[in-house]
Amino acid sequence: MSRTRLSTYTAPPAEVARALDALRAQYEAPTAFPPEVLAEAEAAATAWAQDGPARLLADGARDARALDLVTIDPPGSMDLDQAVLLERLPAQTDHAGAPTRDAPGPAAAYRVHYAIASLATFVTPGGALDAELRRRGETIYAPDAATPLHPEVLSHGAASLLEDVDRPACLWTIDLDARGEVLSARVERALVRSRARLTYDQVQAAIDEAGSLPPSAPADLPGLLAEIGRLRLEREAARGGISMTTPEQVIEAAETGAAVTAGTREAAGTAGPDSPDASDGSSAPGGYRLAYRVPVPAEQFNAQISLLTGMCAARIMVECGVGILRTLPPARPEDYARLRRVAAALGIDWPAARPYPELVRGLDHAVPAHAAFMDQAMSLFRGSGYLAFGTGGVGVPADDEASDTEEAVHSAIAARYAHVTAPLRRLVDRYGEEVCIAACAGVPVPEWVLQALPDLPGVMEQTGRRARAIGRGALTALEALVLRGHEGEVFDGVITSERDGRGELVLAEPAVVTEIRAGRTTDDDEAGASGGDRLPVGERVRVRLLSTDPTAGIRFQLLQDHS
Repeated sequence: MSRTRLSTYTAPPAEVARALDALRAQYEAPTAFPPEVLAEAEAAATAWAQDGPARLLADGARDARALDLVTIDPPGSMDLDQAVLLERLPAQTDHAGAPTRDAPGPAAAYRVHYAIASLATFVTPGGALDAELRRRGETIYAPDAATPLHPEVLSHGAASLLEDVDRPACLWTIDLDARGEVLSARVERALVRSRARLTYDQVQAAIDEAGSLPPSAPADLPGLLAEIGRLRLEREAARGGISMTTPEQVIEAAETGAAVTAGTREAAGTAGPDSPDASDGSSAPGGYRLAYRVPVPAEQFNAQISLLTGMCAARIMVECGVGILRTLPPARPEDYARLRRVAAALGIDWPAARPYPELVRGLDHAVPAHAAFMDQAMSLFRGSGYLAFGTGGVGVPADDEASDTEEAVHSAIAARYAHVTAPLRRLVDRYGEEVCIAACAGVPVPEWVLQALPDLPGVMEQTGRRARAIGRGALTALEALVLRGHEGEVFDGVITSERDGRGELVLAEPAVVTEIRAGRTTDDDEAGASGGDRLPVGERVRVRLLSTDPTAGIRFQLLQDHS
């Protein structure tokens, strides 16, 4: 089961709606789709329902409906981008059944089938829908409702990989050896049919042998997901990448306990760009509350399949000479030096010869000092973006990845990487998929893709900035609203970081993450206020709530008896 710490502090839904409406207006979030966009989407969905599968197969797509694919998503999700099937391949043997040893290179031990929603099937280049998608860029998730990238007739209907219906997909087939290394990867247009719509908790329960999957789902899926996921985590460690599983701040509907929006602090090196998305959001008459949630291992294993696909896509695009990569520059030496000082201050032993990823993997987020260090480590890598190449005058990255890590590698993943697995919720993925499909088929990349690539990094940066601002603003508003009426009360917490006299305060109950300042404030004339200039990073503290404001946030006062 998902491990959450629930809060009894609840924000009234009407106040939440008002705060979020103001936030969306402030950042000019898209509202309803224009009539011509809806008409185009409806026409595309209707055309698919009429004879779409037959037309897709007539155009040369593979009929892959025999594959026992399943989707794995948060409860209630309807925009289902990915469906997966994992297979253990039989060992190669001779006519007598003995293992063969004359095959060149390692033998394939696993096959990953990964179907990604084919949005190019529904979007006409240059049409009204295409233009609106570029304006939106990505789905914006908020507690009360999502601002979708695509009209729901597509994102929750014709283009979503819902169970027991025929859907167009970009079908990846990736073979791995016994160590989890990639031997081959290809993608093709296909007609697929998902067998079951699973949740992470269902799959985790099956991994733990505490539950079972529906009969329509492959019985060996949980075991293979854990097995391949662990192998890919080992490969990640070997190449110097890092995945941190830390508690995330989430907003939950008070009636159901379902997380309706995820925390906004993207941890460098986690499944970050493709981490499991929040559910679509729904009304919650009982209000909203905050919680800390630690993803179950099944989510981390599933994220490794997505990362694997993105790495294969990046390799295919570089080899064909055109595409778009997700990039993250390496941390600067001075940032590592600062992090070492933080470790020393927190009493964490970090020998000079111990690599940073190895250190982080050995930490326990339940230990306050470790949680404080991991919070600082998440900000070690900054400046993620996109690199479009092979068109618009930008050259192809060099074949030797070590020669251009500043430019074309995602440093936290420690490999080249591309966004291709979430096209229902992120604009750029549709273009990356089409480049890879063309490259694997040995045909030219579509002209509409080549024309759009040079502008995509800017489009994604602008729309992503808006989505992040709304996500942060939603958390700020919810923190104030759940604490309204509790001014003057004292809370327990931990200070996880400090810079220039400002620190991050994490409360245990309710699940609030906010700023606190060192030294005295205008409210510090009462007894018990801390008069020092240093914040006790990594220590448990007691703080008094001074004020709450959905726009400006909340203010706390550090009390002296924090030890």
